This record gives sequence, C-alpha cells and structure tokens, in this order.
Amino acid sequence: MQGVLSLTTLLRLLLLLTSSATTILAMTTTSKKSIINHLLHKTDLKQSFFALRHGQSLANVAKIISSDPQVSTVKHGLSGLGKEQARKAGESFVGSIESAEPYRGVAVFSSDFTRARETAAIFADELSKSNVPIYMGDVILEERLRERYFGELNGDRDDRYQEVWDVDAKDPNHNQFSVEPANSVLERTTRLVTDLDDELGAVGGPWRCILVAHGDVLQIMQTGFLKHDDAARHRSLNHLETATIRKLKLT
Repeated sequence: MQGVLSLTTLLRLLLLLTSSATTILAMTTTSKKSIINHLLHKTDLKQSFFALRHGQSLANVAKIISSDPQVSTVKHGLSGLGKEQARKAGESFVGSIESAEPYRGVAVFSSDFTRARETAAIFADELSKSNVPIYMGDVILEERLRERYFGELNGDRDDRYQEVWDVDAKDPNHNQFSVEPANSVLERTTRLVTDLDDELGAVGGPWRCILVAHGDVLQIMQTGFLKHDDAARHRSLNHLETATIRKLKLT
C-alpha cells in the first residue's frame, strides 16, 4: 500500500504544478495565517464533500485520548465493531450514490492515524466491490485530517476532553494543556477543502469527496462550512458518531 500511496502523492503534485497561475496565486493567498476559515467567503464548491468519522477504535474502547502522531499512526486501530461499522458505512454510501446526480467518481482522503486509515481502506473496498471509480485508485493519506493534538492529555481519560472544550467556547485560540488551538484545526481543515476542490476540479468532475477523520476535527471543520468566524461553537453542533457519514454543505 505504501508504494501506491507514494505514487499517488507524486501524481497529485504533478496535477498541482500544472494548475493555472490564477489557482496557484489564490492558494498562496489563502494560506496566510491571518485567515482562520478559508470557506468564510466561498459561495459554492465544485465538488461534494462528506465527513466520515472513523469507526470505533481500541482507544475508544479503552476510553483514552489518542492524538500523538508518534503513537496513533501505529497503534489504536479499529475494534471488531469498528471494522463492521466502516464496512456498513461504505455499503450505505454506495447505495446512496446510485440514485444521486451524475458524478465522475469518489475521492477518499484520510487522516494517517491508524483508526482513520483502516476505516478509509474498508470504506474504499466497499466502493471497489461495486465498481465505483476511486480517485487515484486508492485512499490518499492527508496529514491535515489528523486528530487535534491534545498535548499533555494524551493517554489520559477521554472524559478530560470536556476540560478543553469548556475553554474552547471562551477562547478558540487557547492552548491550555499544550493542546492544538481549535482555530488552528479550523484553518488547516478548511484550507484542505479549498485545496481539494481545486485539485479535483483540475481533473474534471464532479467528484464525491470523502474526508475520513476524527471527532473533534470534523466537528470543527463543520463550523467552517457553516461560515463561523472561529471554532468557538464547535461543540454546539450535532455530534458525529463513529463511522457516521455526513454531507457537508456551505450555508
């Protein structure tokens, strides 16, 4: 799988290098740190985007926080239930797109954390079984979809998330416990969406784009689609359960 991913990464770079000068300039402009929500002034997107939270993981079972890339990219994969959840999510999605508007194929981008990577692979396998075209032929790993980094709380009880969320609502730029600020997650994920919209648009479309990631990341990303100025209200949104897929719509 690693060899295929390396090849797809190279092909993606070639696509981006052949994009128009206007597109490259726009991507450079939107990468400025002063921008928090890259979707704030967008009126539409050329592709359809869907959030898919990973299936139940071994970290979920153990009720611990797992956000350190050095640990989570090699440990805390899916439980048996999580694998079945991912399969059902793929099966359900195939059924939904059969009656949808015409599309070129499905692009599957995933966090490189084990639980997300395994979910994306199982999901994509269900697409392949039904001969659904997959962009670049495989899951593409994307670090901007990684779990929010929870710093000193890594490995601690997952009920401590609430301590961070309580502060998020008052200050989405905070880094108490050395966590990644919620606004940082908003910036990287909404920038990813605009980048992918351009990338997939350059090869025709429309595409159904699946973003496989984590609870906090996807909650925060949704505030971007809702045109919030910051991520302070991310916990007020409808919670995304494990292996749940949700269409993301710009308000």
